[in-house]
Amino acid sequence: MSIAWNAFTPWSALLGGALLGAAAALLVLLNGRIAGISGILGGLLRPFKGDMAWRAAFLLGLIGAPLAYGRFAAVPVPRIDAGFGALVLAGLLVGVGTRYGAGCTSGHGVCGLARLSPRSLAATLAFMGAGFATVFVARHLLGI
Repeated sequence: MSIAWNAFTPWSALLGGALLGAAAALLVLLNGRIAGISGILGGLLRPFKGDMAWRAAFLLGLIGAPLAYGRFAAVPVPRIDAGFGALVLAGLLVGVGTRYGAGCTSGHGVCGLARLSPRSLAATLAFMGAGFATVFVARHLLGI
């Protein structure tokens, strides 16, 4: 994947971050729940009575929002410079890391840090450090 820095739009990035923060804050204020995607999806896979509607609505919003956006503006075409096997392996590693880390980047990085959680700070530093190390090894040592 490559980033077109000349097409970077700081105002839309700021608006997107503010909307994400507002959604996470509203979910915790109105529902008492953390907006961690892995926990929300995991709750749908292990259903509890009375707990399904908000989880389904949240996930449908994650899918529906880009579809609605695409009706009014051009959606960028993603370019992924990896094969199918690498994507499957990456997805499995992210899933395992999410289980061991007791949450995902959205839960720890967005919501946990906002709550000043020391565990979320440690998890976010571990996520970021692993990402930096992976890119360094793949790009600079292995030349992938």
